[in-house]
Amino acid sequence: MASLLTAARRVALALFLACPATWIVGSAKAADGPGRPVVERFHQALVGIMKDAAKLGFAGRYKRVEPEVRSAFDLAQMTRLSVGAPWAELTPAQQEQAVDVFSRWTATNYAARFDGYDGEKFETTGERSTQNGTMVQTRLVKPEGEPVVLNYLMRESGGAWRIVDIYLSGTISELAVRRSEFASILKRDGFDGLMQAIEKRIAEMMSK
Repeated sequence: MASLLTAARRVALALFLACPATWIVGSAKAADGPGRPVVERFHQALVGIMKDAAKLGFAGRYKRVEPEVRSAFDLAQMTRLSVGAPWAELTPAQQEQAVDVFSRWTATNYAARFDGYDGEKFETTGERSTQNGTMVQTRLVKPEGEPVVLNYLMRESGGAWRIVDIYLSGTISELAVRRSEFASILKRDGFDGLMQAIEKRIAEMMSK
């Protein structure tokens, strides 16, 4: 089965996860908003994990990042949006399974990719209201090369603001890419095939 990562997502994730994998939390002058503290707390947690990456190993990084991911991201909504229209056709048990697998996949990505620290700086540059929530604007400033823009779309749910999408390079919606991937797998292999494909990807990252 083809990898879940399409060429477009490989490029996007290379910018966001694979290449830098080493951030310091910084702060440019930017207006405070409801989403900014959530993003900055998450990044501060990532910095600590990266600094201790070698000592922690994969299992230790996963143990530390998993609760941070669950706190910062609205994983249930992200799963539903990634699955798209077929979500309504799933049973409650399948929906619960999908959220669990998607959540573990997200945490595994962070544990696998954030495996070292080299001194890049992560800055928050602003926050603006949108029709869909609030957008926290950030950038990754590397020692060499142009900054990489990373924008976080956030929505309020149950009195808390959480991340529901990441715009890689400022414009590439990670959810849109995932929805396209998932639609292809669902059409070809059904729900069980999608779950198996994600579980396979999780196992591959854990084994590296």
